[in-house]
Amino acid sequence: MNSIKTVLFLTILMGLFIFVGKLIGGQVGMVVAFILAVMMNIFSYFFSDKIALKMYNAYPADENEFRWLYDIVRKLAQRANLPMPKIYIIPQAAPNAFATGRNPEHAVVAVTQGALELLTKEELAGVLGHELGHIKHRDILISTVVAIIAGAIMILADMARWAAIFGGLSRDGEGDDHPLVLLLMALVAPLAATLIQLAISRAREFEADKAGAIYSGNPLYLATALEKLEAYAQRIPFKGNPVTENLFIVNPFSAGGALLKLFSTHPPTQERIKRLREMARNGI
Repeated sequence: MNSIKTVLFLTILMGLFIFVGKLIGGQVGMVVAFILAVMMNIFSYFFSDKIALKMYNAYPADENEFRWLYDIVRKLAQRANLPMPKIYIIPQAAPNAFATGRNPEHAVVAVTQGALELLTKEELAGVLGHELGHIKHRDILISTVVAIIAGAIMILADMARWAAIFGGLSRDGEGDDHPLVLLLMALVAPLAATLIQLAISRAREFEADKAGAIYSGNPLYLATALEKLEAYAQRIPFKGNPVTENLFIVNPFSAGGALLKLFSTHPPTQERIKRLREMARNGI
């Protein structure tokens, strides 16, 4: 059911991207937006991991230096029946982690320096187990594609806003666009893209939490890790683009207040912790 919903929401997201292109440039704009959307999906399929890692200046973890980290990931991968993913370090103090890659054979798990310093090995196992859950469920490509398309919609919306300011664009001989329509779309499109990101991501986070609890051997490992990650996300600024928030285990940009949390691509962390503690009580 989640897979069907994901395909539906991805289709809506693509349709929104093409519609904004049509609004800005008429039939030509729609065709150009469609071609760009196809190209972005192809590009994302092969290079999504490199885009995400480059965006956060992540570098490969040296196996000699981080042997203990490789041991944790190797055990988790064996329990999940997955190939050993590559391990990258994100040079940021804010504790967090994400997974990326087009399939389990080309997967990467990336963890911040702050998470390595803050979390115990057991808690880190819960976090990395969560990320392997995303790999197992093939969520990682979808998350990156959604982030890239949503980002492109933000750019088109910005173009529409400027077009509205300058009175609209003439297109295909159809006459002038209505500036108010362009301005309305410039405001609505980013909100719609965010809501679609939210719908795709939230259910998948709960499933990955369950996988992390199982792979690590104890739901409380991930529960206590989430408590720490959420607390530090409010205190330590994370340097990055908010459009990529759905990649991370907790929203790294959640310090902006209640309104931003309402539109977060992640379910409430307290609800996630509650479910994990219930799993522990039930002996799962």
